[in-house]
Amino acid sequence: MGYPFYQVDVFAEKKYAGNQLAVVRDAAGLSDQSMQEIAREMNFSETTFILNDRENSGGYDVRIFSLEQELPFAGHPTLGTAFIIQQFIIKENVPDVRLNLKVGQIPVLFSYENERPGILWMKQVSPRFGRTFDLEEVTRALNISPGQVNTNYPVQEVSTGLPFIIVPLKDLEAVKSCSVDNFGYLNLIDRAEAKSILVFCPETYNPQNQINARMFDQYHGIAEDPATGSANGCLAAYLVKHRFFDTTKIDLRVEQGYEIGRPSLLLIRAHEEEGEFNANSGIEESISISVGGKVIMVAHGELI
Repeated sequence: MGYPFYQVDVFAEKKYAGNQLAVVRDAAGLSDQSMQEIAREMNFSETTFILNDRENSGGYDVRIFSLEQELPFAGHPTLGTAFIIQQFIIKENVPDVRLNLKVGQIPVLFSYENERPGILWMKQVSPRFGRTFDLEEVTRALNISPGQVNTNYPVQEVSTGLPFIIVPLKDLEAVKSCSVDNFGYLNLIDRAEAKSILVFCPETYNPQNQINARMFDQYHGIAEDPATGSANGCLAAYLVKHRFFDTTKIDLRVEQGYEIGRPSLLLIRAHEEEGEFNANSGIEESISISVGGKVIMVAHGELI
């Protein structure tokens, strides 16, 4: 007997856009090595494995593998896997699906349009803000000039389970001109917890959107990601903490993937709540973060 698998496009407004994901079902019998080999065979940025069809502590046990290693959390795999669980395991229009990931249990909230899933929302864990970076080392890694960086805001590590280096740029031309310099990139991440870089600016291709973003992650075998839910959750926290839009509450549309022919749309919401900063963990407990988008079914089959 083989293993059922599904292919979906996440944060996509239509088929063959957004970020590709493979989801393997009934995977409890697979070894860690087999999961990693299957992820490489699928050759998407991530592949997820639903261990079985039974709930565990109110959620479904799921593991996420990039091309190189297992991940504690990733955004588009969380939404895409929740979609598959709702469509093919639960088979009912439930209000939410919970995934048991390495980072903890993540709820995914469902809306429905004509009895089909519409926007899916995931609430991310509390953000942790890390170190900031020198302008010179960041611009060298991205092959851009210091004048293209918005120096009103810091270049900073942020994590909601998976850390990213958030880089504010001045305009769309600056975002488009980014290309990773391997030596500069390796030097940048050598002393950082984060291995991935998210650049963004408040100028967009589509006037309906408010943010344009790109994500580079050579460390995990991803030259450029078309849509990154985990990174955009970190971005949402960053925008609120640093008052980028002069507000403590945001509800924004982020476009990503345009430069690599996979246009994507991510919805981000964040706001401050009552809470305290934990100096020991670096967790900014007062920021609530949700990331949303659509999931489009593309294919299904069986691993033999």
